[in-house]
Amino acid sequence: MGKTRKVYPSDVTEEEWWFVLPYLLLCREDAGQREHELREVFDAVRYVARSGCAWRMIPGDLPPWAAVYQQFRRWLDAGVFEALVSDVQSIAREWAGRKGQPSAICIDSRTLQSTPESGARAGYDGAKRRKGSKVHIAVDTLGHLLALTVTPADQGDRDQIAPLAQQVQQVTGRTVELAYVDQGYTGPHAADAAKQHGIRLEVVKHPMAKRGFVLLPRRWVVERSFAWAARFRRLARDYERLPLTLKGIHFIAFAILMTSRLIKIATS
Repeated sequence: MGKTRKVYPSDVTEEEWWFVLPYLLLCREDAGQREHELREVFDAVRYVARSGCAWRMIPGDLPPWAAVYQQFRRWLDAGVFEALVSDVQSIAREWAGRKGQPSAICIDSRTLQSTPESGARAGYDGAKRRKGSKVHIAVDTLGHLLALTVTPADQGDRDQIAPLAQQVQQVTGRTVELAYVDQGYTGPHAADAAKQHGIRLEVVKHPMAKRGFVLLPRRWVVERSFAWAARFRRLARDYERLPLTLKGIHFIAFAILMTSRLIKIATS
């Protein structure tokens, strides 16, 4: 502890660290059983998410991979990153001159190619012609992550409306009334599932005649959120054995992105 090491681009900044520290403290920072500095462990988790490396390939000047992964699992089980993302999105909305919780959201999914680690739970997405996992997300109209589910790629998008809507209303305190979706969510089944949670679906359709790229109203927001997540190489494919871990890496990615943006606004 206290030894000098290489500075990595993924390292947490001083301002970010003091903001996220209360969320990460599952026990006292100076607890006797702690062998490694908590900030070093958090930096190692960020390094894995950003670089996409295997846990066993964490650089030697960071804490041992086993200790890092063990603490990472503790944070996931405690819902640390979900709480952090929820609080940051509320603060960011208020600083943007909006209400703390949204009344409208955007829902979509993307398919991640499977790997030998995730292949046992993978499904085949006929539309994308890809075997892997589907990540279904709900974001507010600023692109901030609210809810996320992971399924095999052969499961339909409509079936995830109910769990996403339930998560969203839990996070926001039932403030959401409208959800923008693409044409993959048409039909009474999806509409009824959303309605049970007090949400109306609005399908944003493609223009009947189009040439080249068309920016669809509202739909681009969730696509941008997927693009943000793609900056994290660990999310380039589904490298995780457990869907819970894949979900956790997504929340870590958005926690990093949203916290960094919030700190920049606060210090500018």
